[in-house]
Amino acid sequence: MAKARIVLPIEGMSCASCAATVQQALQELNGVTQAAVNFATARAAVDYDDTQTNVAQLVQTVRVAGYNCGKATVTIAIADLHYAPSVAPLEQELARVPGVIKVAANQATESVTVEYVPGVTTAEALERAVEAVGFRVAAPIAAEDPVERERLARAHEIRELGWKFTVAAVVAVLAMGGAMLLMADRPMDTFKQFDLLGRLLMPLAVRLRDWVAGQGWTPDPAWIKVGLAVLTLPVVAWSGQQFYRGAWSGFKHRSADMNTLIAVGTGAAYLYSLVATFFPGLFVRAGLPADVYYEAVAAIIALILLGRLLEARAKGRTSEAIRRLAGLRPKAAHVRRDGKETDIAVEAVEVGDVVIVKPGERIPVDGVVTEGASAVDESMLTGEPLPVAKKPGDEVVGGTVNTTGSITFRATRVGKDAALGQIIRMVEDAQASKAPIQGLADRIAGVFVPIVLVVAIGAFVVWFDVGPPPEVIFATVALVTVLIIACPCALGLATPTAILVGTGRAAEFGILIRGGEALERLSRVRTVLLDKTGTITEGKPTITHIVTAKKPDGTPIAPAEVLKWAASVEQRSEHPLAVAILKAAKDKQVTLLPVEKFAAMEGRGVRGTVDRRIIEVISLRHARERSLEFGSLGQDADRLMTQGRTPVIVVVNNTVYAVIAISDPIKPTSKEAIERLRRLGLTVEMVTGDSRKGAEAVAREVGIDEVLPEVLPSQKADLVKKLQRRGLGVAMVGDGINDAPALAQADVGIAIGTGTDIAMEASDVTLIRGDLRGVVTSLLLARRTMRTIRLNLFWAFIYNVVGIPVAAGALYPFTGVLLSPVLASAAMAWSSLSVVLSSLTLRRFKPAWART
Repeated sequence: MAKARIVLPIEGMSCASCAATVQQALQELNGVTQAAVNFATARAAVDYDDTQTNVAQLVQTVRVAGYNCGKATVTIAIADLHYAPSVAPLEQELARVPGVIKVAANQATESVTVEYVPGVTTAEALERAVEAVGFRVAAPIAAEDPVERERLARAHEIRELGWKFTVAAVVAVLAMGGAMLLMADRPMDTFKQFDLLGRLLMPLAVRLRDWVAGQGWTPDPAWIKVGLAVLTLPVVAWSGQQFYRGAWSGFKHRSADMNTLIAVGTGAAYLYSLVATFFPGLFVRAGLPADVYYEAVAAIIALILLGRLLEARAKGRTSEAIRRLAGLRPKAAHVRRDGKETDIAVEAVEVGDVVIVKPGERIPVDGVVTEGASAVDESMLTGEPLPVAKKPGDEVVGGTVNTTGSITFRATRVGKDAALGQIIRMVEDAQASKAPIQGLADRIAGVFVPIVLVVAIGAFVVWFDVGPPPEVIFATVALVTVLIIACPCALGLATPTAILVGTGRAAEFGILIRGGEALERLSRVRTVLLDKTGTITEGKPTITHIVTAKKPDGTPIAPAEVLKWAASVEQRSEHPLAVAILKAAKDKQVTLLPVEKFAAMEGRGVRGTVDRRIIEVISLRHARERSLEFGSLGQDADRLMTQGRTPVIVVVNNTVYAVIAISDPIKPTSKEAIERLRRLGLTVEMVTGDSRKGAEAVAREVGIDEVLPEVLPSQKADLVKKLQRRGLGVAMVGDGINDAPALAQADVGIAIGTGTDIAMEASDVTLIRGDLRGVVTSLLLARRTMRTIRLNLFWAFIYNVVGIPVAAGALYPFTGVLLSPVLASAAMAWSSLSVVLSSLTLRRFKPAWART
């Protein structure tokens, strides 16, 4: 089974029921293992087996369900394609690129047209596919920028909704005037006497009638109705066409959504009014008033469009974090190719290219400096306010700013593989995911529309059977009002909009949260386990003391000799303590000797043969477990350990030769962060492989009471399991390879600092900046986001639970008033908008230290 994952942009969804329909269709496709459709982001995250299905089939499934999948087309010029005996290999290779839907090569024009999913397929991937079959791209591929595409699509949607709302609103106002003229001449016992809006408008209607009469004009009610029918037609045919088109599409695909409710409600009212206008005799023979509801149709559509317009603007603000991150990437890069400097699109930069960055410019891709020196502002990644000096051999990261000198570097990671690309992809994946708390809302949304249709029909039947005369009028308006007020949109937006804003806001603070599920688990954490090295401390240990034993003649062994043996063995190790020993050897210009039979002992140290001597660099604990003879060095090791230093024992041919004391400075913000974690009611424990005395010295300095010392890497995951069996939500915070098993086992794994790729892969949360306060921020933001989600869901449920019965007429026996369909549409528009606005309050979230 070849696992693959793709995030598809879905077009045409108008409510949570639409998302449920698309999700069910994708899940039923053979080869799909999991599908999650997010209504707020209009994206579908699909995990599938690419040996059983492909992107084209996924897109086709979305279309069959009645919706569209966002796609783009690019035409690639291929050099000498007309000489090829067949274009089949080229088409097949391009079709295998992730996100490609369709490929068509044309030898006559020497080009190939590729239909693809924006944001999934990249220009680099297409070019590599072309070159893989022996062809060459004749001109740079200009693949569409997915972020820019989304921005343009959002702007187009807002502009179109604005025009449609304007037309509907103007018609609604004019139609309301005509309706009031008709109302003013009606008897007081008509339906609108009992309609809440009718009661409010009746005094105005009388005044309008008197004013018209004062102008010497006596309008004919029949012609007023005809005029209203013609006036309202553009609203139904153009402003509201998306509702009717969506409802028809749903009908063809045997599904119902928000469009169904709006279309049936307004369509029924408009058709009823047309019959009353052009065939009033039918009503007269039935003893019914020939009332018309054109103003209600226009006002309902206008208010719903207003709600969607405001909602579209608000939803656009929820994804600002992604746009800001994408904005860090420059559009062009200066590269040196064939000895010439030229400007190319940043998408065209390849690994190995020599890139030149001038003062004040953003670094386009990741790389290693080869020429020049400068200071680079890396605050967007590390939070470090001061520029970092860069010289040949140093790494630079795309998106950061070169402040002073000009530098030249060799590109090592480009496009989606660069650090900024990975950050953007991780945030996008998180925003396309769903939290478990959304499960109930999704299940309700899946059956919501059919239930509302049943309730609406039930309301019609009840009013028709037991309602006051004219029964059919009351029944029809109750039917329309129920259909209009029901809103599955609020249910569908409650969770994803909060996750969208919450994860985006987290990214602005350098916190990458893997998804909604991780966010929810993070909010339930009650115990935080902190690794020491690189988490509480800087992770940059340095040697402070080398205490050596004495030779048989009483003279001490030279520290330089001990350092040479230790560094020679440690040159094969990647442990932070090994780095400290090697750095000291380099600073003192010690010549390293070759090592043989090297072996790393988990949690204990390293061993190797150097100059025919068996050299071991081991922990104090392991040395004492072996009952090695320390002499006076034992007291020195204990003294250094109580000072918070880590003693490392150098053993030569099974004889203790020296104690090397290594110190790792505590990060300036660690104590504050731990204090704030405890203030949140969390249990904070430190777990480390260091000795008890050394670990307790660090713990005392930062305010940690619970210390778990001398823990082997394989035991950290067992400790996490032990805490989980006690029913505690556990977060493990670490930065190295040794932490990966514990990070994966914990309810929430948090990789701090730049970390290692393995730790970041195993973690649920990645802190780009090496500040432990990021743990506090992530916990606070997770709790705040979950509170917002619960509030949103509560409002969405209560709105429908209360609103639908009121629309059906539940208050009429007690108040004598029915809810107007126009007021119902205003309430419906506000319900979904209020959820989005509630989620947007997360944008104001700031860490505690930023508020003080």
